Amino acid sequence: MEEIRTAHAPPSAGPYSQGVRSGRLVFLAGQGPFSMTGERVGESFADQVRQTMDNLAAVAEAAGAGLADAVRIGVYLRSLDDFAELNELLAEYLSAPYPARTTIQADLRGFDVEVDMVLELPDGSVPSTQGGRR
Repeated sequence: MEEIRTAHAPPSAGPYSQGVRSGRLVFLAGQGPFSMTGERVGESFADQVRQTMDNLAAVAEAAGAGLADAVRIGVYLRSLDDFAELNELLAEYLSAPYPARTTIQADLRGFDVEVDMVLELPDGSVPSTQGGRR
């Protein structure tokens, strides 16, 4: 197992990695609407989703992949009332064939969304575990 990290996404808030690579699979830890310094950003639900997805994209890039390589995503919403808007926003970042997805309501404190992902590295990619954008 290799750690994936980047300065272009918030640092881990506990004893976990931003991502780990195991073979051709990359597991991205849950990201939320936070800046690189750990401050919550985004007043609207849409702003929070976009920041969350941008954070995931940064970690995916550090692994030598992109969001198009997602095979599974987990979404945690403070309110399921945001489900329809979530679908519209995720369509800005994902394309067919879409990854498998689970969406659940969660007791998030002070923010509205968290997303984790599993990616499959493209053939021939060489991941960077040193933490920079390519």
